[in-house]
Amino acid sequence: MDGSIENLLQDFYNEIIFVENHSKVTAETYLISVKEFVSYLKANNISIDHVTAQTVLYYSAWRKTNGVSELTVAKDMTALCEFGSLLVRKQVWDDNYVADLDRPKISRALPKVLEINQVDSLLDAIDVSTPLGVRDRALYEVIYSCGLRISEASGLLLSNIHFEEKVLIVRGKGDKERLIPFGGDAEFWLKQWIFEARPVIVGPKIVEEVFVNSRGEVLSRKGIWKNFKALGIKSGVDAKVHTLRHSFATHLLAGGADLRSVQELLGHADLATTQIYTHVDDSQLKDHHRDYFPGHKDNGGKE
Repeated sequence: MDGSIENLLQDFYNEIIFVENHSKVTAETYLISVKEFVSYLKANNISIDHVTAQTVLYYSAWRKTNGVSELTVAKDMTALCEFGSLLVRKQVWDDNYVADLDRPKISRALPKVLEINQVDSLLDAIDVSTPLGVRDRALYEVIYSCGLRISEASGLLLSNIHFEEKVLIVRGKGDKERLIPFGGDAEFWLKQWIFEARPVIVGPKIVEEVFVNSRGEVLSRKGIWKNFKALGIKSGVDAKVHTLRHSFATHLLAGGADLRSVQELLGHADLATTQIYTHVDDSQLKDHHRDYFPGHKDNGGKE
């Protein structure tokens, strides 16, 4: 890539983080998508300032014919649309050729959700006879009780836990803070971890984050994921860490919480993102209806 393209890519990355206020992960994902497009242009001897709507259309078709999923193509187009806006402002493009293209229609899969007894089985499988076991119990109790993302749990600070009010302050996507209450089980295990087990591991070191590894250093997202995977094998419950967040939201809605409140607790910028959990609950209701009201089926055995 020539210097001008490199400068445009750097400007794009900076804008996604500092102007659009997206996370570093989102910026890096967008940048990968745009670099794929730039590589395509280079392979076809097309300069960035000679791109047309037809070029973008051909690129989208080329991605599909090379086995790329509809979801990935849709994400690519979202990134390219943002990049196109930058190119228009910098007068590299006369128009944003991506904005008017039809995006692939994605049928979004419903998130996997655990039943309450499955969550209990997972958490009860943790051996709390060791300091690290107490840590894991506190960690996954908090993730489930508060609907945290892995990154939010990893970055949770001691100063942001308020036991008197039973709330914690979380810094989420876009560096936005939100206030989340936690339940009695989470409170119990957090206190066991912070006041009893954690000092044994951390010793005299000063570590601001709540959760640490065996060396007294901040517990990474990879560490959280790895420990949970082992827990899933031990308990026999097939799930990912993020499944606890999905379960948190679905159980709240099933218990009568309103959609706006759940949106605030999850830190979703768009209510439409939260609405997917209403469909999960609907599907569970259909399952119960099918199981407990078999008479409401026609002669063909169909609902």
